[in-house]
Amino acid sequence: MNGRILIVDDEADMLVLLSRIIKEETDHYVITENDSQKALTLFRQGPFDLVILDLKMPKISGMEFLGKIKQIQPDVSVVIITAYASIETAVDAIRQGAFEYITKPFQRERILLTIDKVMQWRNIVSENIALREALAKKEIMSPIIGSSPVIKTLIDNIKQVAPTTATVLITGESGTGKELAARAVYRFSLRKEKPFITVNCTAISENVIESELFGHVKGAFTGAWKEKKGLVEMADGGTLFLDEIGDLNLGMQTKLLRLLQEGEYKPVGSTRTMKADIRFIAATNHHLDADIRNGGFREDLFYRLNVIRIEMPGLNQRREDIPLLAFHFLKKYALLYQKSISNISQNALKALSSYDFSGNVRELENMIERGVIFCRTDCLDMKDIFTEGNGGITNVSDEPIPDIYNMPLREARDAYMNHFYRRYIQLLLQRSNGNISRAAETAGIQRQYLHRLIKDVGLETETLKTRTCSV
Repeated sequence: MNGRILIVDDEADMLVLLSRIIKEETDHYVITENDSQKALTLFRQGPFDLVILDLKMPKISGMEFLGKIKQIQPDVSVVIITAYASIETAVDAIRQGAFEYITKPFQRERILLTIDKVMQWRNIVSENIALREALAKKEIMSPIIGSSPVIKTLIDNIKQVAPTTATVLITGESGTGKELAARAVYRFSLRKEKPFITVNCTAISENVIESELFGHVKGAFTGAWKEKKGLVEMADGGTLFLDEIGDLNLGMQTKLLRLLQEGEYKPVGSTRTMKADIRFIAATNHHLDADIRNGGFREDLFYRLNVIRIEMPGLNQRREDIPLLAFHFLKKYALLYQKSISNISQNALKALSSYDFSGNVRELENMIERGVIFCRTDCLDMKDIFTEGNGGITNVSDEPIPDIYNMPLREARDAYMNHFYRRYIQLLLQRSNGNISRAAETAGIQRQYLHRLIKDVGLETETLKTRTCSV
């Protein structure tokens, strides 16, 4: 690293000596000045990487000069050279920010070594700053992957909305990336240095969600043996993300409405009203308009949430992003499972690009993860991603595989996926001895979602329990 060096000493011979040593052995740019006041003017015209400074000078002393230039350029490196050395002045110089303290007479090698150490240190500092800036830039970049027009518009809208304090409602089908959009709003917001707290309204049971949100005082209910801080208090000053808010019960909707309207809430069992300064982001895959008509969602809460609406597109609306997403997930899971897979075959990419993703991005991610697990080469192929036996779900029921080859594509896909889910759920419940919670944990999904799948594919829970328990 070639640096700019300013040498300040009232002795002209010392300036010539130091300048010659540095210029003969290095490529650094050197400026000398024997008048400390003029040197200060030169420094203001900088910047400089290093100042070599005499301690005893008329007009402005070395220590005073050190203090002034540190105010102008705090990161400048300063080496003090003096014939009047003492432990006290050395300690004082280092305390005020000097990099090194050298006594006269000095050896040529000592000067060159010190300059080399300064430049190496500054190079490390510069690299660290650049790394921090790159990481910070990466951190605030949108986590939403895609280059399709619909995604570019989505990201532009998020960037425009994020710096405001407006409440945001994110809607869209399951698997479209609503939480990613919420995190993008947060990362582009003015509260990005404050907490981002997520509340999964589906995952938390109805009888504990109030305590989870608002906290509770000691003795508020059986088992409340100590005071607990709620997620709302933890999010104070930051952002609270209410995921799947359409699943929130009406009682909690009322209490949440007060929090949104007044910024007030009460911990469970407390008479004390607490305040919270929070940016709210909510997400749902429900059609809240229909829920309002059916009495399942409060209309006034809906209008409080629906200040800014962001609609997440399904993957079928952004098919040009499928290859980009596929390679992103390939890189992610190849690293996770420590596999040397770096490519996806053209046939597989074409098949993915024409596949009807009812499960959206999440379904694509699951397919790539499964493919990575079963792939035995360095390239994902059709057989890895689309093989029926990938799940290992065989001989679970006697139901025949539907004759999908005599159906239109969409009907064949629906029939096959229905058959797959039925067999998969049967296997899960068989292995968990009919325990829904354990089966959901094995599948990596919420208990409520497993119930929904059971209902969707026409399986009766009680029938399954009786059948699996007798196995």
